[in-house]
Parts: sequence; structure tokens; C-alpha cells
Amino acid sequence: MAPFKLNSKNLAQIAAAGKAQIKIPSYRRGSAVKEGIVHIGVGGFHRAHLAVYVDQLMQNHGVNDYAICGVGLQPFDATMRDALGSQDHLYTVIERSAKGSFANVVGSINSFLFAPDDREAVIEKMAHPDTHIVSLTITESGYYYNENTHQLQAEHPDIQYDLDPVNEKAPRTTFGFLYAALARRQQAGLRPFTVMSCDNMQKNGAITRNMLQSFARLRNPDLAQWIAEKAHFPNAMVDRITPQTTPADKEALAAEFGIEDAWPVVTEPFMQWVIEDHFSDGRPPFEKAGAQLVKNVHAVEEFEKHKLRLLNGSHSAIGYPGQLAGFRYVHEVMQHPLFSKFVWQMMQEEVKPLLPHIPGVDIDQYCRTLVERFSNPTIMDQLPRVCLNASGKIPQFIMPSIAEAIWGTGPFRRLCFVAAAWFRYLNGVDDSGKPFDVIDPMRDELQAKACAGGTNPWELLTTRNLFGDDLRTDERFLKEVTTAMEDIARDGILKTLPKYVD
Repeated sequence: MAPFKLNSKNLAQIAAAGKAQIKIPSYRRGSAVKEGIVHIGVGGFHRAHLAVYVDQLMQNHGVNDYAICGVGLQPFDATMRDALGSQDHLYTVIERSAKGSFANVVGSINSFLFAPDDREAVIEKMAHPDTHIVSLTITESGYYYNENTHQLQAEHPDIQYDLDPVNEKAPRTTFGFLYAALARRQQAGLRPFTVMSCDNMQKNGAITRNMLQSFARLRNPDLAQWIAEKAHFPNAMVDRITPQTTPADKEALAAEFGIEDAWPVVTEPFMQWVIEDHFSDGRPPFEKAGAQLVKNVHAVEEFEKHKLRLLNGSHSAIGYPGQLAGFRYVHEVMQHPLFSKFVWQMMQEEVKPLLPHIPGVDIDQYCRTLVERFSNPTIMDQLPRVCLNASGKIPQFIMPSIAEAIWGTGPFRRLCFVAAAWFRYLNGVDDSGKPFDVIDPMRDELQAKACAGGTNPWELLTTRNLFGDDLRTDERFLKEVTTAMEDIARDGILKTLPKYVD
């Protein structure tokens, strides 16, 4: 039997075909529900994470006033607009593990707005009384946040464009849209919506608040004050490995589950969301779908620190050396005995001692769970995805552990090896001489510095919005990174790695 095209009309047939275990939405959609969440940045992670939590609330708990309106701000979002639009905004989440594959058709995304087509429609949607939350997965670069000064990159051309009152009805950036919509809500006597970052950034809520308030102060200090007093920006820790969807994933979905989906999502069974219970205009009962609601930012930060330093830091330790060594997938790297030992020893000996104790959390068990997740061969998580946009990742995932090790004179050789591997990775050529794409908003600047510096890290370390003086002035750090860079350049990753495994 040919697969059924995914759309509302075919849901019953998809379920009846029963080719494999699959769940479909039985809740109301379309005009029968309210769209209480507007989400900017509808990518794989959003569709495997927040949209799944909302789907579970709609399916299992009768929540019908927090469906999602997706928003794409960038020209490349047209592909997602077309894929979702062609199937009534339904899509399939495929969970893969050693136990097998399971599929879930998700219907929590109720509509989609493509800003380049109609920017005014996006502003009006955010300003609508039914909108209680505007959530974000816009990646680190979308926040225009200077990692060194912790200030808004107010001089950026996109921010300058949106700061011009002439362009208020046709903004380019997330902050331009948020500002315009909040201004309308203030004028209408409405509460501000909650701005909820779901990006994998430390202190994501605080950064969002500070960047938006900085933007608003440059436009209208009175509105900035209203935002400061009334709007809430909960901090959150998010976690679910979501590799890029491949043509083979679509073919497998059709063969195994009988569904033709223009853009399914492949992910792991594990999912976690720890969020500060701090909302300005109501919220759905996220805890009923398994989210962990905590009282304050400190509690979020403790979970966040574990995740960023152990999961994301280990992903960096797999990604950049693995790409240089010629591997394609995360699980292939973990199947290499030296690499798996390296990652485990880095977590246990260099990162774990720096982390806070959280009551009820077994950190060793968490590390074992991470190794199991990284080693999952069914996910087929590609290294280029892990390596994307490293200028926003390395300063969060690797450098803070190095800085704390410097202050406490703790061990950090393996962490320095990861930093050195990234510096080498920036050249865009692996150990066998094969070129690869470096995708990063700072690529041109960083590649120029990597080329100029060679095996000396100093040129790259002068990038002040990425690295602090504590790194540039520490002799032990400079010596370790330089040695690793020289060894990698001369011998390659696989011949250098044994020096870092006990």
C-alpha cells in the first residue's frame, strides 16, 4: 500500500492502516482552538520539544487555548512554511532507540506566518489578546548578545534598522517584532506577553530580557520601563537531541509507518525541560506534560550548568575533533574506544568537580545516560549539526569550565584539547586534507585569525567578544592549548588523542 500524504483528511486512514505503532492527534484544531503561543524559529528542535509538550497537553489534558502559531523571520523559513502548509501544519516526530522506532503525529502547531510576506501580520498576531506567550528558538546569533560585554550589539546594522522609527511596522529582528507588538499591547491596555526563550543558552531568559530592554530604551524609555515592570522572561534549560532530517528518514517513515511527510523530525526518547515558573500573562500546565517547573532562576541555573557543561561540552568534545578525524556521526565517534574514554574522563575528572550538587540528582547516572544517548546508533546525529555556530557554543560549553579550572588550579588538559581542536577546525580542512563547510556567523573573522595564527592560539584569543582576559593571560592555559594545536597540526587527532587518555 502506498503511504498516505500527511494531512487532516488522512489521519484516520493513517491510524487504521496500523503499519506500526503510531499516535495521531484526536484533539480539536484550527478555528476550534485559541493560539496562545506564538513561536519564532520553527526548526527541528522546537518541533521535537516545546511543540511536543503542547501536543501532550492538548491530547491528554484538554488544553485548547495554547495552540502554537509558528513564525519564520528569515527567507530560509519559506521551506518550513511550505512543508507545514502542505499538510495542515501536521508533522511526524520519530523517536528512535535500541528498543525500536515510534512515531507521533503532532498537531500543536496550528498555523504559520512567514514574516517576509507580511511583517505587519506577525506584529498583530503577537499583540492579539489571545497571545499569552511568545517563545523563541532563534539560535545564539539571533540575540545580538556580546559575550564579552554582555551588552546588546546595538551597532549591528539589523538592530540599527529596527531602531529607526520609520521601520517599526516592518522590523527585521526578533527584538524589533517584540518591541512593536508590546508597544501595541501597552496602548491597548493589555498585559505584556511572556517572552520565553527555548534556546540552548545559559541564562536564556535573563539575556532575552536584558537585550529587549536595552533595545526598548534606545527607542522609548517609557515602554522599556513598562516592560521592566510588567513583562516576564523565564529562564529555562532545554534538552533533546534532534539531528537534521535526511531523505532517508522520510523514506523510512513512509516504509515503516505509511506516512508521506514533507519534513518529519527524528529525535531520541529522552526529553527534559526545566523552567522558571515566572509568567506575566498566564501559562498552560506544562508540568502535566512532564516539564519541571522551579521557583527561581538559581534552580534553573544548577540544572542548566550540569547540562551545558556535561552534555553540550561533551558534544563539543565529540564534534570538532571527530570532524577533523573524518567521522560523520556522533555514535561513530563514541564507538571509537579512545574517544569514548576521552569523553568519559573529561566529564568525570575535569567537569564534574566544578558542578553544584542538586538534591535528587545522581550526577554519575546522568553521565552514564549521556554516554548512552551519544552512543545511540539509530539517531544518526551528524557531526556538522553538532559543530554549527560554534562561536556561540564554545564560550558557553567549554571555556567556563576552563576558566573555573584556572581559578581553582584544577585539571583541564582535555578541555584545552577540545578548544585546540575547534581552533584547528576553523580552517575547514580535516586531517586527511578533505575540506568541509564551517557554518558560523563569525566564520570570516575567525577563519582569518585561524589562518594568521597557525598553531599559535593568540590571534583567536584576541576575539574579545568570545574570550576574556582570564584566558589570554594564563600561562598554563596558553601552554596547554598551544601544545595541543601543534600536536594536532603535526600528527592529526587520532595520533594526538592517546596523550589525553589515561
